[in-house]
Amino acid sequence: MSLPFHISIVFLIFLIFRLILTVHSDNTTLHVQPGSSSFKIVLFADLHFGEDTWTDWGPRQDVNSIKVMSTVLDQEHPDFVVYLGDIVTANNIPIKNASLYWDQAISPTRDRGIPWSSVFGNHDDMYFEWPMEWFSSTGIPPLHCRVNVSCPPESEGDCSFKGTTRSELMMNELEMNKLSYSKFGPKDLWPSISNYVLKLSSANNPESVIAYMYFLDSGGGSYPEVISSAQAEWFNRASQEINPNSRVPEIIFWHIPSQAYKEVAPRSDAHGNCIGSLFMEEVAAQGAEMGMMELLEGRSSVKAVFVGHNHGLDWCCPYKKLWLCYARHSGYGGYGNWPRGARILEITQQPFSLKSWIRMEDGHVHSEVLLNS
Repeated sequence: MSLPFHISIVFLIFLIFRLILTVHSDNTTLHVQPGSSSFKIVLFADLHFGEDTWTDWGPRQDVNSIKVMSTVLDQEHPDFVVYLGDIVTANNIPIKNASLYWDQAISPTRDRGIPWSSVFGNHDDMYFEWPMEWFSSTGIPPLHCRVNVSCPPESEGDCSFKGTTRSELMMNELEMNKLSYSKFGPKDLWPSISNYVLKLSSANNPESVIAYMYFLDSGGGSYPEVISSAQAEWFNRASQEINPNSRVPEIIFWHIPSQAYKEVAPRSDAHGNCIGSLFMEEVAAQGAEMGMMELLEGRSSVKAVFVGHNHGLDWCCPYKKLWLCYARHSGYGGYGNWPRGARILEITQQPFSLKSWIRMEDGHVHSEVLLNS
């Protein structure tokens, strides 16, 4: 007896989903290139693709963002790229699948054959916000909404943009991109998605781990801006399992800064021990601290945390035994007119070192800092 058509489709989607997870489940290890003693990572933060797509301005910003990424990639020749959240501005995208813009954002990296990973930001799965100008006397919505006859009269039909979920965005990234090292993360951490670990191994000895890199979903958009206690517990279990003696250096990535960033933020023109060039706004931190920073502070192996979110900040500041760092606003989408760029990380083995600097869209380099704690 054959299954009903709709059940068959659901089952097929499930099989495809499982296949995607299986194909990408082995993408957990990065390697230093043979003959090299270092591993270079570019951080692209706050690209905000898809803003004001119904105007000339919006698509032009995405073109400019691609130019920024292309310049940085061609000058730095990285081994790996991290997309540090707010890849798209979903609340500004009047289509049902924001993955079309997500795909544009990762295209400069993919086209150069460079592997990458991503974490979610607060704008990546926001619901669509109807522009007020569409409802002015001269504003005509550039959409022709078809009423869905299968929906009740009060339904918004085809013009109801509920955003693309984190799961859908992640699935779409992985489905056609073998170079992606992103992960769904444990199901019990839902609604957060991008929680996973990658390890960097030596070129000479694949069993020799140089560093562990942890990626966490700091929320926002469809749920509160927070790293939950469940995520903190997951990090604690994972780090104790793979690095029980804290012998291997650890590097942390998420989008929204923790409350600890407020503690170290420079409060005057004297920037103290902080290294950077942008000190233009106050820290917009997560809504609460639920144990993650306490765990990081207790691990001597943790060298630095890297975040985005604040477009007007690009500093690194020492905090207890580690460093708290911002990336650099890379996209022409989003607020602020400061020059765009990207933070670069260079990991060197034997002995381990973590060096960072910022590469600007005009090519110049500044804010070099050694992040060895």
